[in-house]
Amino acid sequence: MDISSISTVSDLREYTRGITSNQETTTNNTAFEALFQSAVSMINETNEYTKQAEEAEISYALGLTTNTHELQIAQQKANVSLQYTVAVRNAVMDAYKEIMQLQF
Repeated sequence: MDISSISTVSDLREYTRGITSNQETTTNNTAFEALFQSAVSMINETNEYTKQAEEAEISYALGLTTNTHELQIAQQKANVSLQYTVAVRNAVMDAYKEIMQLQF
């Protein structure tokens, strides 16, 4: 055995570590992507409820509909959805601040 064969083994270990860290990075990216897509979906849903409430208000104001219950339901859906989205955003921001304050 010569010294070059030993260095080959250490090179193989470094290569294996690189593969493992790439797999972990891919897993982390996938998890972040899923979280991000969930947030985008929540925002789009909130936006859709807000549009529906605005359309219901316009229809009621123009006299096209006289059902106040549907108007109130649309407004409450938009309001609850917005409150939930803001609460999730606040929780994410608090978590981000906590992570930023960690000392290594």
